[in-house]
Amino acid sequence: MIVTDIHGKEGALVALYCCEQGYQIRCNSIHPAAILTPLWDPMLGTGTGRETAIDTIAKDIPMKEMGMPEDVAYAALFLASDESKYITGIELTIDGGILAGASASPKKE
Repeated sequence: MIVTDIHGKEGALVALYCCEQGYQIRCNSIHPAAILTPLWDPMLGTGTGRETAIDTIAKDIPMKEMGMPEDVAYAALFLASDESKYITGIELTIDGGILAGASASPKKE
């Protein structure tokens, strides 16, 4: 079977195919955003300006902080573990609530 990208749902299609064939394979994907890795270094700079840049980015994230590489690793460990044995075909977003929308955040009065 050839699986193509249907609006980003190729993982779900592969997961369904594996289930239909009786394969004991789970297919999930991890989608990190705003994770503080060296990829951000050119944008964040160094010194005191770095913390200011991180704070500026974090203020627009509903959880008010950037994620750490460990956050992604823990998600991968969970999906690889027996604790996720009934999970297949998901796209797990690790973004501190960005996709939930900052406009959906409770407003301070």
